[in-house]
Amino acid sequence: MATNQLLRMDNVGIVVESLDEAISFFEEVGLKLEGRATVEGEWAGRVTGLGSQRVEIAMMVTPDGHSRLELSRFVTPSPVSDHRTAPVNALGYLRVMFTVEDIDEMVSRLSKLGAQVVGEVVQYEDSYRLCYIRGNEGLLIGLAQQLGKK
Repeated sequence: MATNQLLRMDNVGIVVESLDEAISFFEEVGLKLEGRATVEGEWAGRVTGLGSQRVEIAMMVTPDGHSRLELSRFVTPSPVSDHRTAPVNALGYLRVMFTVEDIDEMVSRLSKLGAQVVGEVVQYEDSYRLCYIRGNEGLLIGLAQQLGKK
């Protein structure tokens, strides 16, 4: 047995253009703003490999308190590439999936913020209803509604 065991997944990072819009979007999904800060200086650049940097971050937490999204807006240096229009089969990290109570209600609420369903809401056997949504800033998230909870 390993002596140095993984404790948990701390967070998933998403780089955004507008921190306020991203916070609003993920609050509508159901996450809560846990905190907001500016991270800057040489020490932070040593972690990211970017050198001196200034980044505004917001930590969003799921209702159960177990999962977090770290939203980051890079003031300096500026973002160098944009993966937001990548299709679902693109290589690399792509989306976060959230389990919701009512997928139709969530799609309706997010659509009012300009979000769009990528394909369609589909049912997988008697287990789940699923869809991908492209939210504000083109961010891709997945929604899953568990059916017939035991």
